[in-house]
Amino acid sequence: MCVPAAVFVLMLVGCSSAEMAEMAGEAGAPEVWVVSARADMVTGGDALVRIDLPDGESPDRIAVRVGGRDVTAQFRAVSDSALEGLVIDLAVGLNRVLVTTGRDASVELEVRNHPATGPVLSGPHQQPFVCETSQFELASGDTLGEAIDDDCSVVRRVDYAYRSVDGGALKPLPDPTARPDDLAHTTTLLDAEVPYIVRIETGTVNRAIYQIALLHDPVTDSDPDPWQMPAGWNRRLIYTFGGGCVNGWYRQGARTGGVTDDVMLRQGYAVASSTLNVFANNCNDLLAAESMMMVKERFIESYGAPEFTIGWGCSGGSYQNHQIADNYPGLLDGIIPGCSFPDVISGTIPYITDARLLNHYFDQDQTQSGGVSFSEEEQRAVAGFLVLNTMPNVSRNAGRIAPTEFCPDVLDESLRYDAETNPEGARCDVYDHALNVFGRDPETGFARRPLDNVGVQYGLAALNDGAITPAQFLDLNERVGGYDNDGQFQAERTVGDPAALRAAYETGRVTHGGGGLATIPIIDYRGYSDDVERGDVHVRYHSFSMRERLLRANGRADNHVMLVEDNRYGLYSTESPRAQEALAQMDAWLTALVADDSADPVIEKVVRAKPVDLVDACWSRGYDPTKIAESQQQGAGRCAELYPAPPAPREVAGGPIASDILKCQLKPIALDDYDVPLTAGDQARLARIFATGVCDWSQAGVEQTEPLSTWLRFEPT
Repeated sequence: MCVPAAVFVLMLVGCSSAEMAEMAGEAGAPEVWVVSARADMVTGGDALVRIDLPDGESPDRIAVRVGGRDVTAQFRAVSDSALEGLVIDLAVGLNRVLVTTGRDASVELEVRNHPATGPVLSGPHQQPFVCETSQFELASGDTLGEAIDDDCSVVRRVDYAYRSVDGGALKPLPDPTARPDDLAHTTTLLDAEVPYIVRIETGTVNRAIYQIALLHDPVTDSDPDPWQMPAGWNRRLIYTFGGGCVNGWYRQGARTGGVTDDVMLRQGYAVASSTLNVFANNCNDLLAAESMMMVKERFIESYGAPEFTIGWGCSGGSYQNHQIADNYPGLLDGIIPGCSFPDVISGTIPYITDARLLNHYFDQDQTQSGGVSFSEEEQRAVAGFLVLNTMPNVSRNAGRIAPTEFCPDVLDESLRYDAETNPEGARCDVYDHALNVFGRDPETGFARRPLDNVGVQYGLAALNDGAITPAQFLDLNERVGGYDNDGQFQAERTVGDPAALRAAYETGRVTHGGGGLATIPIIDYRGYSDDVERGDVHVRYHSFSMRERLLRANGRADNHVMLVEDNRYGLYSTESPRAQEALAQMDAWLTALVADDSADPVIEKVVRAKPVDLVDACWSRGYDPTKIAESQQQGAGRCAELYPAPPAPREVAGGPIASDILKCQLKPIALDDYDVPLTAGDQARLARIFATGVCDWSQAGVEQTEPLSTWLRFEPT
């Protein structure tokens, strides 16, 4: 099935490697599958392949050929009934892996190989694109130097570093066989006592710089491969996702999500990340998913398949946790999102753009043009935030919809869009960065936008609560306006493009919650920041949005746990005992889940595997915080008193906590919706302001639907 759009064909690709092999096999034939990736999404010319033999078949009687080439010697027996091999030199495109047994039974697996530079599933690469290898700093203090091609590639390298008994950051270890006097040792989760020496692999895939770090003693450990694993590796992988969004386009990036965290490494975790998994470099979850997929493939081919992979990341890292897990299930087995949002397109954009409109309205002296004024408390009631300063703070973040506000410094000004001097230039905004998803508007030449505020009654709850007057409510909604195609203020409301709205939902840019998220462990950890005096974009409201989406999609959310504490350790740091506990609990949860080989539904196994003491909780704010275990509610309970989660502007306007309606269905104005009396003049003015109707939040949004599938792929037409 294909769905055409302006610049891509959306492919539904739902078969697993094992299913593809089974379809092509004879009775009594082995099962053949790719361990390191999906068989149709292999990259870099190599693949770790496994052959599971039928009963009675001997491993030494198996022959393997790829495109007529005998590759049997690349396989080894890993048990009495299975072989594995790293098949190399795959051609770009379709490769046929033919496995024949001593009984002449055969099976053929189709493997589709893609260049290591990508793309695989995200669609055509963005141009221009600035390489940053010469700015990427290594553990040695050196940089990667200049890229060797136009895809920002570098020659793969390995560096070693060590932890000192004095603590602090890792120190370079130029001679891996040396044993510095201050070398620390550590005991891993598997009780292995090893020198604290870290192997850091750095390379490039998909135009991203990636790094993989794990404990490895080059004196006593063999060179890593899928069958000889370092004694210090605990067989688990943590994939870190970095935050941000502004400036996250047209660039490779010069930092990853971090791979040298002491809490992770000292326990034996392998840690991986890439520069395109930092939203400050790449604010596009689709490209992030593709990059993570390719880095994990590289990891498995080099070190073996981990027992499970944990996603770790805050803010922009939480977007990636949620969307990669939901849209590309299997890449992440459990996630620990922090300072979380459900996604960019629906969880964040309406929230920050509404705040910007309100902030702009309140910044104007409305009384000079016959308008009304608002006190600070009245402004806060309309915005909904706990702290009024959150409104201007959040407003600044809305610049990500304007193509000229947040261009990265590395992008030469001559390449940037300017409405007058360079209308064909690179537009630095979240929609044009996702052009492969939304398509190009033929009238403007820009990306289609799902941004909309038609019918939104800003401040409705504040009006009904008596916090503002009808005159204020009407003036606000009459003058609040919207955004033009360049993200600048306009008097008219913003109208979302129907094709963009449909694409946002069908492709998973609006996190649905019914894909991979339905059946994996999720621990939402939050260092609370709603009450920060200067304001902060990471409000607690968004955790409840994600839970509501899970409930709507699945009828349950018992695989989702909320943990919240104050921000004495910052927003998201392993310095926090609570964050460390979240990691330990996730490990225990996944370990129990892996051990459950029953045929029960996955969600039942997930819930059964959850540690008994892992429940919704908050911690008191005192010097020695105590745990308060209770179901987390937006407006009820002790935790809600300690860490309130006020609504965002669109919820004040009547929108759902799920925050998943990009454009509302409209209904006629109904006076019963207003708890305060409106004069005849008020009613007439209200009808003029909302001539086409007001939002009907009881209905699904315009074009709102479930995603077409998981594992969607975008290809050039």
